[in-house]
Amino acid sequence: MAETSSDAVPSARALLKERDYLIFWVSRWTGSFAAQIQSVAMGWQMYAIARQSRSVQESAFLVGMIGLAAFIPVFLLTLPAGETADRHDRKKVLLCCFAGEIATVLTLAVATWQGWASVMLLLLVGFLFGCARAFFAPANTALGPMLVPRALLPRAIAWNSLAWQTASIIGPAAGGLLVAESTTYAYFTAFGLYLVSALAVLLIRKSGQPVVNPGSRWELMKEGLAYVWRQKIVFGAISLDLFAVLLGGATALLPVFARDILHVGAEGFGILRAGPAIGATVVALSLAANPIRHRAGLFMFGGVAMFGLATCVFALSHLLWLSVAALAVLGGADMLSVYVRQTLVQLVTPDPMRGRVAAVSSVFIGASNELGEFESGVVARFLGPVGAALFGGIGALIVTGVWAGLFPALRKADRLE
Repeated sequence: MAETSSDAVPSARALLKERDYLIFWVSRWTGSFAAQIQSVAMGWQMYAIARQSRSVQESAFLVGMIGLAAFIPVFLLTLPAGETADRHDRKKVLLCCFAGEIATVLTLAVATWQGWASVMLLLLVGFLFGCARAFFAPANTALGPMLVPRALLPRAIAWNSLAWQTASIIGPAAGGLLVAESTTYAYFTAFGLYLVSALAVLLIRKSGQPVVNPGSRWELMKEGLAYVWRQKIVFGAISLDLFAVLLGGATALLPVFARDILHVGAEGFGILRAGPAIGATVVALSLAANPIRHRAGLFMFGGVAMFGLATCVFALSHLLWLSVAALAVLGGADMLSVYVRQTLVQLVTPDPMRGRVAAVSSVFIGASNELGEFESGVVARFLGPVGAALFGGIGALIVTGVWAGLFPALRKADRLE
């Protein structure tokens, strides 16, 4: 039952009554789990192949190139993907995306098994994977709010993040253990999890068909861009995430740190990859039980600043336990800022436009993650991995200060309702 005070939101138990949302949550969890395993395996395999004939800096650069390969289609397909999610059944769009992801991971599994995996194949698969993710992000983001009452949306967003973060704890650790045994096993495991995700989407009963606004495809795409630009809180929130994470993408360099700086091997790599998700899960559980009621903007900026500081600590650490601790703080801080951003964006966006706004947001997120991996690889080519991570952490701190001045409305945002 919802509480009666003006500040209250319905309890988390109310979500348990929403059957379709629970199935959606399972699909989100298993899909995130699969993506994490695939990402870990691709990064480790790329670095292992590259190190057979290249230096540490050159190999780190190639690991970053996977991120660029995945980001290019996300950038190019953003507007069509958002318009597709606002015009067509979002469940069907998700199923098509899962089919694409299954094809990419199955290709890697067979190629690795047969011994013809290569740098070029990994880059090509990264590009195709990015094509599927370009359409997946807006459809998945827009479908979730259709499955819960509006009053439950803040809690649902926290639990959506929790699904991703808990999968991100188990996924990297499992991926590290799997690649230590066999990279082929890692890819086949991800294949099975994608199948479960697709099946869960098929079991959702509620319609995923949005109310379609009149107008041509180009007019609808322009409308989505114009909306994001006019809503300064939305634009400020997603652009802050873009530049802060773009610079602070230390996680892209984890294969380098695990193998050649901390010297902890594949198992240690899995532990390092789980570090950010451990902290993020703790914060997500706290937010799911106790959503932010006031000073949301300050919480968001504080989270980004802490993200930058933790990145600097990780860059300078040569101890596994300190590196994991810094990554956990980094993940928790990122979770806090992501929670505020996603809640603000989804609450102020009308449902017929959620796909297009989510698509624009996904480009910013994709740029901060995949393009951030490329940035880290390029900087590591010149400054080395430690210098690249330190550069990113300091950059994230600078961005926090600049954005606090550029977007006072975002800084002063108070209630998430």
